[in-house]
Parts: sequence; C-alpha cells; structure tokens
Amino acid sequence: MFYSDVKQRTPLADYDQILVWITIVLLSLGLVMVYSASIAIAEGSRVTGFQPMHYLTRHGIFIAISLAMAIVSFQIPIRLWQQSALYLFLFGLLMLALVLIPGVGREVNGSQRWLSLYFVNLQPSEFMKLFVVIYAADYTVRKAAYMHSLRKGFLPMFAVMVLTGGLLLREPDFGAFAVITVIAMGILFLGGMNWRLFAGLLLMLVVSFLLLIWFSPYRMQRVIGFMDPWADAYGKGYQLSHALIAFGRGEWFGVGLGASVEKLFYLPEAHTDFLLAVIAEELGFVGVAVIAVMFAWIVIRAFAIGLRASALERHFAALIAHGIGLWLGVQAIINMGVNMGVLPTKGLTLPLLSFGGSAIAATCCAIAVLLRVDWENRQLMRGLAV
Repeated sequence: MFYSDVKQRTPLADYDQILVWITIVLLSLGLVMVYSASIAIAEGSRVTGFQPMHYLTRHGIFIAISLAMAIVSFQIPIRLWQQSALYLFLFGLLMLALVLIPGVGREVNGSQRWLSLYFVNLQPSEFMKLFVVIYAADYTVRKAAYMHSLRKGFLPMFAVMVLTGGLLLREPDFGAFAVITVIAMGILFLGGMNWRLFAGLLLMLVVSFLLLIWFSPYRMQRVIGFMDPWADAYGKGYQLSHALIAFGRGEWFGVGLGASVEKLFYLPEAHTDFLLAVIAEELGFVGVAVIAVMFAWIVIRAFAIGLRASALERHFAALIAHGIGLWLGVQAIINMGVNMGVLPTKGLTLPLLSFGGSAIAATCCAIAVLLRVDWENRQLMRGLAV
C-alpha cells in the first residue's frame, strides 16, 4: 500500500529527468546543425538528387528509429543484458568479420566499415562499443576473484581485445579501436584489476599505438598534418586548417545560425566528424561550451548512477554505467579535440549530434541501458525504504 502511494505521489521520480532532457536537447540540436551543415552539400550533389533536405530527412528518420530502439532497450532488465553478454559480443565480432568480406562489406572513402542493408548502411563498430561495455562488465564480475592474476584475469581479456582490435584495424577504424580499448581498460580498472597489471597494460598499449602510427604511412601523415596544419594547408592540413578557421570566425557568440562559410564546400565532412566546427562558427564559444557542459553532465550522471548501483551491490550494473560514461565522455573529448586541433584527425562522430544512423542508434540504446540501471536502482531503494 505504501509503495503504491509513493508511486502516485512521485510518478516522475522513476528516472533521471535531466539526463533524458539533455539527450533530447542534444538530439534536437544535432538535427538542426546537421541540416545547417549539410544543406549546401546536399543541394549541390548529384548523389542526393540535389535535394537540400536530403540529410535532414535521413537524420530525422535515424533519430526516430534510434528512439524506438532505445525504448525497447529500456524494457530489457539488466540481468538479461548480463545473461546475453557473451552472445552479444560474439555477434559483434561476427559483424566485424562480415564487413571485411569482399562483396559483403561496403567501402566508403577508403575504409570498409559498413554492411549494406539496401536502404541504409550499418556500421558494426558503433554497436560493438555497447557490446564491449556489456561483455567487459560481465567478464570483470565473473573474474572478480582473479583480477590480481596475470594468467586468469588479464590474459583472457587481452586476447579478446587483440582479436577485436585486429578486426577493427583491418577496416581500418583506428578511432573505434581507441574508444573500445579505453572502455575495456576502464572497466577492468574500476572492477579491481591489480594496479601493477594495469600499469603494464597501459604501457603496452601506448607502445602499440605508437608502433601502429609509425608503421602506417597514412596515420603518420595525419599526425604530421595535425602538428602543423598550416605547413600544408592545401594538402595534409586542409581539413584541420578550415576547422580552425571556423572556430576563429565564431568568436564568442558565432556568426549566426545558418551563416557558416566553411560549410560551403570548404570543410570536408562538415555534417559528420567536423560538425562541432560548424557549431563553433555559427554559435560561437558559448555554443561549444554549452555542448561540453551537457556531455560532462551525462558522464557525471553515469558515474553517479554507477556508484549508487555499487552501493546497492549491483556490481554488473555499476560497471555498465561506468563503461557507458567512459565511452561517451572519451568519444566526445576525442571528437572535440580533433575539431580544435589538439588531437590527430580521427573518424569519430560527436555522440548524439553528428550525422550517422548507426552511431545515433548505438548511443541512444546505451543511454537507455543507463536509464534502466538508474530505474532499477530507484526501484530497489524504494523497496528497501518500505
């Protein structure tokens, strides 16, 4: 009786309302900015049929589908996510392998990262981020007693990540590999991995990343171009130099919505990887700062939800929340860093904002799972209060 009365008095206290509204605001802002950044490209491209609203229409459909997927994801109890962890991860590996098969995977701009579903292209690496969060959380909980063991705790997970990384680097998708590595490492560390093992793993990863850059000419060229984009402003540094020009033009309050010049065929990938540069030009420093604060709030709430789950001894749920926070935070930081010229150019979208169906769908599902963790926390706390 008391539980029913509480539900009637506080019908909106079952979920984090601010987290939901921030997600909606970011999706809405992304819809507006994708339209603004893509209208000139869409109007002047034969691929889009010279339709100025081509990307706006597709992005709107992507958001609608993603929200439907998020609603379904929220309905799934966390225990079912845990029971499905291995199967989801294996499914993700299968999709990554299918991408590499000639005639099955689709190549765009020199990278073979997509599976064609005829009406839309699916990018498995985006969903693999969520699958890795779930699998790493499950692995850490199952292996909690062996987190101090090199052979039983570290090596099995290391072998799995090497396999995943090998498939991603074959596409190549170095950005997704970096994000997934951070997710797995972060969850292992938060799950109690021995600090010496973690330090050794961190050192190995740094050396591996440096070797991957050193022995890959196109990655080395990106690093060189990032270090001094103005040295070859019409070559290696072209994209970054125009992104920096966009930031410079925006100043404090921007030139006004729709008034960007850099999106007019100067800045490549203006509606995807470099959407933040257009936002900076049109909405200025203030617009970029507001977006950064909203992402910071999402990360803070993810860790707060995880800490509450941990206090309730829901360790798998806690690690999922922490993993989602790490994923969204790290990817947002990398994208912002790339746009601002403080990190080498990588093919990573800005979560919830950039054009891209797979990325939006995976991110919306992740936030739905995070909200599910929070919802179950609140239900359990209510039950304890009774």
